[in-house]
Amino acid sequence: MDYVTVEHVAKVPKLKDPILIEGLPGIGNVGKLAVEHLIDSIDASKFAEIYSKDFPPQVFINPDGTIELVKNEFYYWKAKKKDQRDLVLLTGDYQGLSSHGQYELVEKILDIVEELGVKEMYTLGGYGLGQDIEKPKVLCATTDVHLVKKMKKYGAVFKKNEPGGGIVGASGLILGLGKIRGLEGTCFMGETPGYLVDPKSAKAVLKILMKITNIDVNLSALEKKAKEIEQIAHQLREMEGLSGGEKSEELRYIG
Repeated sequence: MDYVTVEHVAKVPKLKDPILIEGLPGIGNVGKLAVEHLIDSIDASKFAEIYSKDFPPQVFINPDGTIELVKNEFYYWKAKKKDQRDLVLLTGDYQGLSSHGQYELVEKILDIVEELGVKEMYTLGGYGLGQDIEKPKVLCATTDVHLVKKMKKYGAVFKKNEPGGGIVGASGLILGLGKIRGLEGTCFMGETPGYLVDPKSAKAVLKILMKITNIDVNLSALEKKAKEIEQIAHQLREMEGLSGGEKSEELRYIG
């Protein structure tokens, strides 16, 4: 097995001017939730799996008792209408555990999407605030200045007065290394408390993505999950209150 190995599980699709949409695990699992919901909603087809020696040394046990290595997965979807574009979608179980592994993984991801004709990318993630948010904003960063005005029209927010900020992980690295290759892209980060999976933030990110792609997605399943998470968060707050609040401060800063 190579450091990063690609296994094609179906014929490599022929796509027309496709867009990459990435959502791997991260803060609040915002990007992963959003992309997996999109994949299920549009019935996208899987065509490749990526394995890496930089993923955790473990396997998952399936309901039928079989095992499988942890991995990332590529899906595709072909446009149904004139105002839509073909999509390449990336999600998975983990990101790389080291800087070296993360770079190797992202370079391989970019090799794959370039071969498919991708020139435009959208990466999705969470922006951890450490506190509850009623209506999460979607923060944004782009590879090119001309994209800023465009993304604002879709409802994204740019943080101008916070110098020194950064995007850690695949969502940032895909854009950074992609820019060197001449690809352009945008990262959407939904505000999130950061200590629980956040369907509410994933929904906010998807709403913007729906405007960009002209794809209508039923968000009711995410809304239901959001209510369940709110109940869990409420129970945790009650438990923290009983324990004197020490755990509350600890949770606020888990990134």
